[in-house]
Amino acid sequence: MKRALAVTLLGALLCGTAAEAQTHLRIGLSEDPDSFDPTPGNSYVGRIVFMSLCDKLLDADKKAQIVPMLATEWSWAPDLLSVTLKLRQGVKFQDGEPFDAAAAKFTLERHLTQADSRRKSEIQQIKSIDIVDPQTIKLGLEVPFVALLAQLADRAGIMISPKAAKALGPEFGQKPVCAGPYKLVERVPQDRIVLERFADYWDKDKIHIDKITFLPVVDDQARIASVQTGQLEMMERLPAADIDRVKKDSRLKFYGTVGLSYQALTFNPGLGDGSKISINRDPRIRQALELSLDRDAINQVVFNGAALAGNQWQSPASPWYVKSVPIPKRDLIKAKALLAEAGQPNPSFTMLLPNGGEVMRVAEVMQAMAKESGFDIKLLVTEFQTSLQRAYKGDFEAFLIGWSGRIDPDGNIHVFNHCGGAQNYGGYCTPEMDKLLDEARTKAGMEERYAVYEKVMQMQVRDVPRIYLYHQQYLFASTTRLTGFEPYPDGLIRPQGLKLN
Repeated sequence: MKRALAVTLLGALLCGTAAEAQTHLRIGLSEDPDSFDPTPGNSYVGRIVFMSLCDKLLDADKKAQIVPMLATEWSWAPDLLSVTLKLRQGVKFQDGEPFDAAAAKFTLERHLTQADSRRKSEIQQIKSIDIVDPQTIKLGLEVPFVALLAQLADRAGIMISPKAAKALGPEFGQKPVCAGPYKLVERVPQDRIVLERFADYWDKDKIHIDKITFLPVVDDQARIASVQTGQLEMMERLPAADIDRVKKDSRLKFYGTVGLSYQALTFNPGLGDGSKISINRDPRIRQALELSLDRDAINQVVFNGAALAGNQWQSPASPWYVKSVPIPKRDLIKAKALLAEAGQPNPSFTMLLPNGGEVMRVAEVMQAMAKESGFDIKLLVTEFQTSLQRAYKGDFEAFLIGWSGRIDPDGNIHVFNHCGGAQNYGGYCTPEMDKLLDEARTKAGMEERYAVYEKVMQMQVRDVPRIYLYHQQYLFASTTRLTGFEPYPDGLIRPQGLKLN
């Protein structure tokens, strides 16, 4: 009896030791993500979670260059009207189903046809998907689309289990099944997202952490404090004002990199009641608002100079930045003259914005600056997902919202300015803009594409569908126990190589 009891106690001790040895990484997010279905998914924090949950056909490296992931190689036809992708062998989805050409075809067709898809406008040039063999697909295009590979390195390239998608239907976003290193085990909205390591992941030797929990902590200071006290091991979007605080704390590590993102004020010239106010009817008023703002001052006041002021969908550091249209300087005299010309010396509008520390401070600085030229800006602060839902419905007058950025310029402008763009919240729509954006997709050479984007920028100055403000660095903080993390220009957290000591 004593021997049996001893064996039982030893077993319990060993089980306890194994449980304690399980590594658990807790990451603080600035917002609660939207759907974990990559077809309608649309939030930046959702993309962060997807990097642990779902692999893509392609990925981007630290230099924002396209690299293999589930597709190991690719080749374009000479006329750029088709691209053939070789798929990785031996990959399984988290339900045990094999990843192959049929699964890739199913996923891409779902992105193209599902009613709520936000991927359709990203890859709509695809007219045919042919299975060459079980590990090869050929994508035929209606017109050349040189940005396609960049789209396949993002959510449009995420592969999902056809079996699970068919069985779950519209509930797939709550119980996603992908081919990534971790599988979803629990989600409590506004509270936590729990992932556990997928034992059959194709690249499992690079995965060293057993469990990842993402926790939405909207308050910036609460996120930092949680990392300092050990309640979190990592946080994304460290406020620039707190960089020195983290650097001086021996318990913490600081990481930062120039990102692909931008922050902009989007107007609503085409949807619902919000389109009827003066600033959305007359581009001169929007031009006047832009001239009321000092982007460098916003950067200094809110970000201690850590951001990069900008007036385009690409940062001034990008080779795609249109140098012939530099950042306009603040000019209150000209702003007031434009307002007088428009017959609106004191225009008023409501600025919708998601809750969060830095964006709120940006809005307040803009509000004060614009007041000097006659603007009355009211701020409407909402929960992040609520603000997006309002934007999709066109239920806003102006929306202060960021974009996490894409490695090809097409991904930063087409979906926002094209009449059929999935992120064209305010319904800005002109045939001339559509023609230019579509033309840029057909040019293989950078010089030719750049010339088209110069014309797009000239239309941006004329119509001002949005006011681009700045490009943030991606800033992170973690406990010193975490090793192996490297920030990427897309701002996403890759679990490969991460370790907790």
